Amino acid sequence: MIQAVMPSQKMIEMFTLKLESKQPIETIAQEVSTKCENHKFALLQTYVYHDIVKEKGFPIKRKVFIYEICQAKTAALMLTSNPEFSIFMPCKIALYEDEGKTIISTMNMEIMLNAVKSNPDLYTEAISLFGKLKLLMTSLSEV
Repeated sequence: MIQAVMPSQKMIEMFTLKLESKQPIETIAQEVSTKCENHKFALLQTYVYHDIVKEKGFPIKRKVFIYEICQAKTAALMLTSNPEFSIFMPCKIALYEDEGKTIISTMNMEIMLNAVKSNPDLYTEAISLFGKLKLLMTSLSEV
């Protein structure tokens, strides 16, 4: 139904949060681990996606890094209350190059978190996590 009334680009904008940085992607990538630690996120996995797809025979020209991060307390609350949210976990941050800029991106959780408003403890914790994730992204953009 949403697709019928909203252009694809608008949907992408609605479901993503993006920040731009003029810093080289490698500079930002080197800081992800430290910045995650500073903002109390566990860095679970790092994917150097441009290398992964190149190894599969599909090289791309831009660099793309994807990071899976987590705050265990919020994850435990979410999985206890709403296990269907597991498909959105762990949180991801993407770094990619676009027209000479480095983009730092994640899913805009605000839309989905409205679904858990009936659980005030979970909602408060999840909104707090999203706020911390935005601060983490801002700190990466300012490296």
